[in-house]
Amino acid sequence: MRWLERSRWMTCPYYALVIFVIACGGIPKGYDEGGYSASVKLESFQIDFNLIKSHWTNDPTGLTNRSANITSFNVLGAAFGALAGLDLNDRLGRLISWRLACVVWAIGTFIQVFSSGIYGLLLFSRIFAGLGAGLLTVTSPLYLSEVAPRATRGLAVGMYMVVLLAVLAMGFFINYGANLHMAATRAQYRLVQAIPLIPVGIAFGLSFLCPETPRYLASQHRHKEGKEVLARLRGKSVDDEGVEAEFEEIDRQARERADLKTVSHWQAFKESQLNANYRQRFWLLMTMQTIAQWTGGNGITYYVTNIFEYAGVTGANQSLISSGAYGIVKLVFTMAFTWGLIDLFGRRRCALTGLSLQLAAHIYMGIYIGLQPGSSDNQSASDAAIASVFVYAVGWSIGLCTIPYLYGTEIFPTSIRNVSYAISMGLHWFFQFAVVRVTPNMFSSLNVWGAYLFWAIICTLGLIILGIWMPETAQVPIERMDELFSGPWYLRWRARPKYVDDSFEFTETVRVASHDQDRKTFQSN
Repeated sequence: MRWLERSRWMTCPYYALVIFVIACGGIPKGYDEGGYSASVKLESFQIDFNLIKSHWTNDPTGLTNRSANITSFNVLGAAFGALAGLDLNDRLGRLISWRLACVVWAIGTFIQVFSSGIYGLLLFSRIFAGLGAGLLTVTSPLYLSEVAPRATRGLAVGMYMVVLLAVLAMGFFINYGANLHMAATRAQYRLVQAIPLIPVGIAFGLSFLCPETPRYLASQHRHKEGKEVLARLRGKSVDDEGVEAEFEEIDRQARERADLKTVSHWQAFKESQLNANYRQRFWLLMTMQTIAQWTGGNGITYYVTNIFEYAGVTGANQSLISSGAYGIVKLVFTMAFTWGLIDLFGRRRCALTGLSLQLAAHIYMGIYIGLQPGSSDNQSASDAAIASVFVYAVGWSIGLCTIPYLYGTEIFPTSIRNVSYAISMGLHWFFQFAVVRVTPNMFSSLNVWGAYLFWAIICTLGLIILGIWMPETAQVPIERMDELFSGPWYLRWRARPKYVDDSFEFTETVRVASHDQDRKTFQSN
């Protein structure tokens, strides 16, 4: 039954086009983590921006800081860009905010490409481009969640990560090709860094075929337009019973909430904290974002070429190929996660499985590097270390790489969804900036293995905290999340939604918390 419902929604060409276009909002973040982070190691870039080791013999820490600043300042800008979504997504709408973010990112990237060895201008352009990239990380998943039906909500939001990781993997191979076939001149790194402007430009043009989301239109009292948009997305007529039923559920919640234009961000934030049900959801998402970033995911992605060298891979080209393979593994398992696991196995099970794999990989790498630092004499141990990097990629891909994006867009009502999700993505980016900025220093001061020990401790805490606090949200309509989050937070792990012929039943830990006057029926396991 659920497979039939998923397949039916995927057969609407217009809906598929909309999902793909908005999912291209993941290109800036993905290419920065793959293509740009690898381009920093190109000889042409290092010469132009004075990153040659021999020039810093008397100040190795200065070289580490300079390199870390160049890599991380885009992430710092993204943190502020994500917070800008607090205002823009509600004031301008999801679609216009998405387009604005693309324009800002493109301008910053253009300046970055032609900064020509000027360190200060490069840092400015990195921050400016980051503003657009950060806003896209809020607006894209938010839009995708609001246009998707219940059965394919995970698939739709997961497409954002599929595009992001496809571009990430491609970036490593683009650097490999440039390193192999191009002379070490400015043209080399400029070409590498300018490539993502092309697909983002195409997606920007196609976005004028996309509509505003039905949920946002309903919140603005544009009910007729919202219903027409919903019908187009579902590939059905406006009078179709399914369309009418789905829009009535959307519209009913919108009528219960104030017009988003009349509610200040401070009021929305207060509502998220004063309502005990909302407060639990808000802090669960903040905790999830914190754990996700400090398990080392983005630190490893940005410096994966160095990590493969620690594991025993030698040579710049070999390291780039290994990094590209790492990106492909992340892409393949994210696709598997998006197109099957996330909705069939559920968010909770995937998150805990992913954390377990990350923990195992960290433990092995910490032991390997701690026992034989800088040595690859034991080939079997080195091969296992390389394999553990890929095990980590699998765990990250099926777990906390994607789940916070989806969780944050589906667990809140319309009135506080944008504020809560934007704050969570601001936190995401500030922590990612901290992780990317301090990872080289952690490797240096903690002899590499200490960084893995730190990440392993965070994974362990994540398994305990999320194992207790995180309920399953797969197949639960956005409009019925109140019911799922009723009851004591420490019993949330026992809440299990059951899908039975378009109706839902919950385990005994979930109390009735209906949006209307009708009583809901619940059943214990």
